[in-house]
Amino acid sequence: MEKRERFATRLGFILISAGCAIGLGDVWRFPYITGQYGGGLFVLVYLVFIFLLGVPIMTMEYAVGRASQKSIATSFNVLEKKGQKWHWMGYAGIAGNYILMMFYTTVAGWMLAYFYKFLVGKFDGLDTQQVAQVFGDLIANPVEMTIWLVITTVLCFGICSMGLQEGVEKITKIMMVLLLVIIVILAIKSMTLPNAGEGLRFYLLPDISRAKEYGIWEIVFAAMSQAFFTLSIGIGSLAIFGSYIDKDRSLLGESVNVAILDTAISLIAGLIIFPACFSFNVDPGEGPGLVFVTLPNIFNSMAGGRIWGSLFFIFMTFAAYSTVIAVFENIMSFAMDLWGWSRKKAAIINTILIIVLSMPCILGFNVLSHIQPLGEGSGILDLEDFILSYNLLPLGSLVYLLFCVSRYGWGFDNYLEEVNTGKGLKMSRRLRWYLTWVLPAIIIVVFIQGYINFFGK
Repeated sequence: MEKRERFATRLGFILISAGCAIGLGDVWRFPYITGQYGGGLFVLVYLVFIFLLGVPIMTMEYAVGRASQKSIATSFNVLEKKGQKWHWMGYAGIAGNYILMMFYTTVAGWMLAYFYKFLVGKFDGLDTQQVAQVFGDLIANPVEMTIWLVITTVLCFGICSMGLQEGVEKITKIMMVLLLVIIVILAIKSMTLPNAGEGLRFYLLPDISRAKEYGIWEIVFAAMSQAFFTLSIGIGSLAIFGSYIDKDRSLLGESVNVAILDTAISLIAGLIIFPACFSFNVDPGEGPGLVFVTLPNIFNSMAGGRIWGSLFFIFMTFAAYSTVIAVFENIMSFAMDLWGWSRKKAAIINTILIIVLSMPCILGFNVLSHIQPLGEGSGILDLEDFILSYNLLPLGSLVYLLFCVSRYGWGFDNYLEEVNTGKGLKMSRRLRWYLTWVLPAIIIVVFIQGYINFFGK
C-alpha cells in the first residue's frame, strides 16, 4: 500500500479545511439570512449553534478520516466491524460530493464572470435596471455560463492534479491569505460609508422586537440550519483532510480553529454588506439576489466602484474556489482509494465528468427552464440543492454521529481516543450523553423542520 500523502504544515490543514467550509454559504447565504431574520439576534443564536452542533460533528468527520487514512469512499469499510453495513454511507457521501459540484461550479463560475465584468468596466454607467439585466443576460446564455464553468473546473482540477502539498495546499494558502486581506479592506471601506452605523446596529445589536415578528423558533431553526450547512459537514468533504494529517494535534482543538476562522469570515462578510446596504437604502433581507443585483448597484454608486466591485468578486471567487478545490480533492481521492488511479488520471476523467454533470444546472436557467421540479419558479439548481442541503448533509451528519457514539458502530471509546490523540483541547467523556442523545435529536429536528419549511410554504 502506498503511503498516504500529508500536509506540509498545520497551517495548511487549517486554512484548507476552513477554505472548504468557507464558501458561498458564508458570504452569500449568511448575510441575506441574517437580514431576513432580524440581524443581531440571529447572529448570536448562530454562534451558539456553530459550537454546539458544528464542532462535535466536525471532530467526528476528522476522526473517521484520520483513523482510517481514507476518504469517505472507503473509510467506513476500514473501521466497521465484520458484517456491518456502515460502508453504504460511502456511496451517499460520493453522491453528495458530486451533486454539490453539479451546481456549485456553476455559481463559482458566476463569481468569476462578475469579477471579469467589473474589471473590464461592464457596469460603468449602468442604471439599476440595467445592472439587474446583466445577471438576467448571464443566466439566459448557456454558452457563456458553460465557458465560466469550464474555466472553473479545469483550473481547480488542474490545481488538485499537482499534488496535495504542491497544488492544493500551496494554492489554497495563497488564496486564503488574499481572501482575508481583501475582506478586511472591503469591510473597512464599507464601515466608513455614510450612515454605516445604522447597518452595524442592525447587524450586531440583538433586537427582541424582531424576534416577536418572526417567532423565536423560526429564528432558532434558521440559525441552526445555517450553522449546519456553513461547515459542509455530512458528506465527508472534511474527513478527507483528517486522513492527511498526523496525530500530533487533538482533533477538537483543530475543529475549533477551523470553526472560528469560518465564522470570522461569515461575520466580516456581514460587515461589508450591512453598512453598504444601509448607506444606500437597500433591504439587506433581499435574498439571493443580494450579491448579483444589489451589491453591483452599490459599488456602481461608490467612488472607485470598479475597483471595489472587482475586489469584492475576486474575494467571492476565492471563497467559492477554495470549496471547489477541497471537494475536487475529495472526488479525486474516491478514484484513487477505490481503484488505485493516479492523480492525473483521476483529474482528467473527473474534469470531463463534472462538466457534463453540471450541464442540467446551467440549462435549467434557460433551455430547460420549463422543468420546475419543486413547483412554480423552481429550477434544476433548486432540486440539486434540496437533495444535498435538506437530505444528504443532515442525514450524513447523523450517520457519522451514530457511527462514532454507538457500540454498533466504531464505538465511543475508539472515537474519543482518536479525537484526543495529540496536543491541544480534549473532548471530555462527560459529553457522551449529549453526543449520544441530544445531538442526534437536534439533527432529526433540523431534518424534519427543513421539510416542513420547504413544503409547507
